[in-house]
Amino acid sequence: MIGLGTYAFFWQHSDRVDRPLSLTGAFEATRALEVDLFQICDFAPLELMSDTELQDAARAASDLGLTIELGTKGIAPTHLARFLELAEVFDAGLVRSMVFGPDTRPTLDEAAVWLAETLPAYEAAGVTLALETYEQLATADLVALVEKVGSDRLGICLDPGNVVARLESPRDCIAATAPHVANVHVKDFAFARQPGWVGFTYSGARMGDGLHDYPFLLETVKPRERGVNEIVEHWLPWQQDAQTTVRIERDWTRATLEYLRSTS
Repeated sequence: MIGLGTYAFFWQHSDRVDRPLSLTGAFEATRALEVDLFQICDFAPLELMSDTELQDAARAASDLGLTIELGTKGIAPTHLARFLELAEVFDAGLVRSMVFGPDTRPTLDEAAVWLAETLPAYEAAGVTLALETYEQLATADLVALVEKVGSDRLGICLDPGNVVARLESPRDCIAATAPHVANVHVKDFAFARQPGWVGFTYSGARMGDGLHDYPFLLETVKPRERGVNEIVEHWLPWQQDAQTTVRIERDWTRATLEYLRSTS
């Protein structure tokens, strides 16, 4: 299933715009684009909501016919237990996270212990935990961790754009993680020369205009055959003003949806 995530609305949620988009507003915008899946990912207000606010947000998503996934950072058992509770509120079948959290940086052995402690509850609830590929952890180490824990409810959230900062190849990352991919983050990326030809900027690109070999990902991972959801997000730098930035963000979302639908 193709979905949108909060990173597809990054600037629209931001206080740099006059009227930041609410979570319910993002749900409504998602439905208006005829998308049935939304991933609430790294959305700080979520953890500050009261029980009533959470129930209202979950009801809004349900009323719009949206399936919800959740996303956070860190794998401390108490933190993942809280997100399992949130998953129950939203009837979410997947929680995306990262091995390192804002205040936690476990060794791989510690991570394995924490996950072994946490996953039985996820397994009982039928919720999948997907750990994202990113530059703070070698892809080989992430794969080894997932294989060591060995749970049917533990997988990988594949975002090959992240690992470039570790000087890893996106194609190598795709190939290495393919058997364990439980979620895909979809965005294009590219390098651009900085003014004066001194160095490069690595940033987002409109889908199809950058370096991401998405056909290779589709061929290697086969997400649609396996029921793995593809979540649209962006790395859009701030443009000269809020109006321009939001306009481009919305254009990138439409372009990515068109690209994904054209390949289905």
